[in-house]
Amino acid sequence: MKRFCACLLSAALLLSLSACGGEGEASSSDSSVDTSQEEVRESETATLTLAFYPQQSLHPALSANRANLTLAPLLYEGLFAVDGSFTAQPVLCESYTVSPDKLTWTFTLRGGVTFSDGTSLTGEVAAAALELARGEGSRYSGRLSHVTSITAGEGTVTVTLDQPNGSLPLLLDIPLALGAGERPVGTGPYLLSENGEEAELTARENWWQARQMPADTISLKIMNKSDEMIFAFDAGDISLVEVDLMGTNSLGYSGSYETWDYSTTSMIYLGFHTRAGLCQSAEVRKALGRGVDRESIARITYATHAVPSALPVHPDSPMYDRWIASQLSYDPEALVKELEALGAAGRELVLLVNTENMAKASAAQWIADQLESAGMKVRVDNLPFEEYISALEAGRFDLYLGEVALTADFDLSALLASDGALNYGRWQDEQTDQLLAALAAAPMDSREEAASALYAYLGQRVPLVPVCFKNNSVLTKWGRLSGLSPVRGNLFYDLENWVIS
Repeated sequence: MKRFCACLLSAALLLSLSACGGEGEASSSDSSVDTSQEEVRESETATLTLAFYPQQSLHPALSANRANLTLAPLLYEGLFAVDGSFTAQPVLCESYTVSPDKLTWTFTLRGGVTFSDGTSLTGEVAAAALELARGEGSRYSGRLSHVTSITAGEGTVTVTLDQPNGSLPLLLDIPLALGAGERPVGTGPYLLSENGEEAELTARENWWQARQMPADTISLKIMNKSDEMIFAFDAGDISLVEVDLMGTNSLGYSGSYETWDYSTTSMIYLGFHTRAGLCQSAEVRKALGRGVDRESIARITYATHAVPSALPVHPDSPMYDRWIASQLSYDPEALVKELEALGAAGRELVLLVNTENMAKASAAQWIADQLESAGMKVRVDNLPFEEYISALEAGRFDLYLGEVALTADFDLSALLASDGALNYGRWQDEQTDQLLAALAAAPMDSREEAASALYAYLGQRVPLVPVCFKNNSVLTKWGRLSGLSPVRGNLFYDLENWVIS
């Protein structure tokens, strides 16, 4: 997690964020804070207030409302949680066994766990929740697409797969809810109370983890329209919001606030058409990769809301091999020499990018400028999203700047497998398929070796060039909250360490 000052007043000012303070610094986005307002604040009782859309579902697997889903970790828990280093930590799962072929996993549930209505956590309840999560309409159905059956035992739940996966726990941070209703109860630290136009979360006295929460009651601010959160946050009516400051539809917030960044699995990468044009050559692709200045793109174009990465895995992950990454670093001098040696200098390339995302379009232009300074000719085609996808599917490009939200196990099959749904570069390579399968099947305690073998091979063949992993952000009103350590999927990670002022 990284903490930054917040200087963003609107989506149009995203690129100005590079002027903000770095990690560990904090400053107000509005230095002229009214002293009288500070006095009023000190006289108020410290509270935590979150946004809530009562007309929308609160189900952690079936809801599509982002604000309601933000509340999910306060109400629900999964078999596992994924921490900031993308490692699976057991929660409702006490232990597990896996068959030698990595197709059958049996999870033993913790004893003595109850939902907020008193219902015990059993194998049947857990199996039903996971079955719902892999069904149609669930936001988790994609990651569970290789699950063929889920069965319950005495205090256990067994998951069977159609292909080996040695890191299944990384995909099972799915919040378990009791039933399919819009207000299902969970096993988490809080329970929901609604009374007409009022709602709140109350800390459970019988929560199995028995950790002391920083607030016995969390107020819920009722929202009805999508844009109400902006005004509620700016007015101080809600304590925090989650945003993707570099997103296509990033909302603008004003006033005095702090920004707490956390790592995600959303990778920005440079893809190649590997079946036509100049980029058919692995040597050319490797040379072009030398022209990607990841550090500058992450720092300036993404305003430090991204982490540069030479490998298709987040640098915080234990699978990140820093020696291999060092061999793939930005090297403009080597770029010039290699292009000249390959007879590629002066050739024209077409680089596609989705023009609807300012940061991504700027990153594409940054890469194009670097390649042109090395003697290439680059035509950047800035296209609206639908036209961008159509051009990718039709193969009307040499390069494209893409973004993909990977699962926590950093599975690259969709991008690089011969039958991958996002394999726009037409990469067909038997060795890659084998290495992808080997990584997927590798046991949890030996994934690093399998990952290094895959990344070393990709570094030589270069079907794509990773650029960076985006951060998401939690905005809090200045001085109201401290101690935050959000992680992907849980803004309230280590909530017991928060201080509410």
